[in-house]
Amino acid sequence: MTSTINRRKFVAAAGGTAVAAAAAGVGGGLLISKRFDMSTSTAAPPAIKPAPVPKDVSLNIPGLSPFYTPDATFYRVDTSLVIPQVSSQAWQLRIHGMVDRPVTLTFDDLMKLPMVEHDITLTCVSESVGGGYIGNARWQGTLLANVLRRAGIQPGAQQIVMRDVNGMTIGVATDPVMDGRASMLAIGMNGQVLPAAHGFPVRVVVPGLYGYVSATKWVVDMQLTTFGAFDAYWVKRGWSQQAPIKTESRIDVPKASGGLSPGRVTIAGVAWAQHKGIEAVEVSVDGTWYPAKLAAQDTIDTWRQWYYVWDATAGPHTLQVRATDQTGYTQTAVAHQPEPNGATGYHTIKVNVT
Repeated sequence: MTSTINRRKFVAAAGGTAVAAAAAGVGGGLLISKRFDMSTSTAAPPAIKPAPVPKDVSLNIPGLSPFYTPDATFYRVDTSLVIPQVSSQAWQLRIHGMVDRPVTLTFDDLMKLPMVEHDITLTCVSESVGGGYIGNARWQGTLLANVLRRAGIQPGAQQIVMRDVNGMTIGVATDPVMDGRASMLAIGMNGQVLPAAHGFPVRVVVPGLYGYVSATKWVVDMQLTTFGAFDAYWVKRGWSQQAPIKTESRIDVPKASGGLSPGRVTIAGVAWAQHKGIEAVEVSVDGTWYPAKLAAQDTIDTWRQWYYVWDATAGPHTLQVRATDQTGYTQTAVAHQPEPNGATGYHTIKVNVT
């Protein structure tokens, strides 16, 4: 979806080195640095007012993940032990390599480009089945494909090696960036100036790909090349070069091992198949599958809430969930660890009804 963004106000809000509340989730044993007071911000009040939440995408069930994940609780996984502090005035993006016309953009250049906003659910490849390294936000920025077209991508450029301000490399396949999906150079998140912990002043967001092959925060460099010519940081460590997000689902309520009373119990959660969309969700109670009811689908790039009302009887029970995406694929029951390109299996919880 497109929106009108007041560029003058946004530039003012983004001026200087913005710091914002750091996300609660941190992966890979990395810590959010206590060097900075992340409870304060030098940014001005929000300059982007997002459109209302799409109708009927939120079920408003207690304990269910909200449709939009607040910035302060959005997961964070990266290699920066100290959150980079990059000013918008100093920021530049260099695009080079297998291009006809190398390009260098400043933040002011970026703000002159057409702006869009789009709801996108991001997922980390280290997300275990039923885990928390996933979040949904409304992102504001400019389409990356349009910027790359300025440079003129040469035939055979299979990969965009993106570098952050610290030199960290992430390699994203060129095709999904250029195929019409809302791949963005994002400058805003949920109507706020992009928080420092999530990449201020500019980060990359690509729907449908795990973060380790797409979600470059504090991005300053893009080199068009081939997969054979360069292995990015995580690929060198055994992860796959390309990694579309797998169709998966999660039970949010009730909680595992939770004590329940007999009678009507609402089982609810989220399902996702970014850039494919969720078609159906089923819930298993002790091996018998039942169709769940779904909230409205916002875009095919976001998760979808679901619920099933169960007439719970006394005793121990096993609950599972599985999703079918809009291509007709139903997620596999085969359990697999996250390496090398994403975990699989049914999220399973055990509850006791007394």
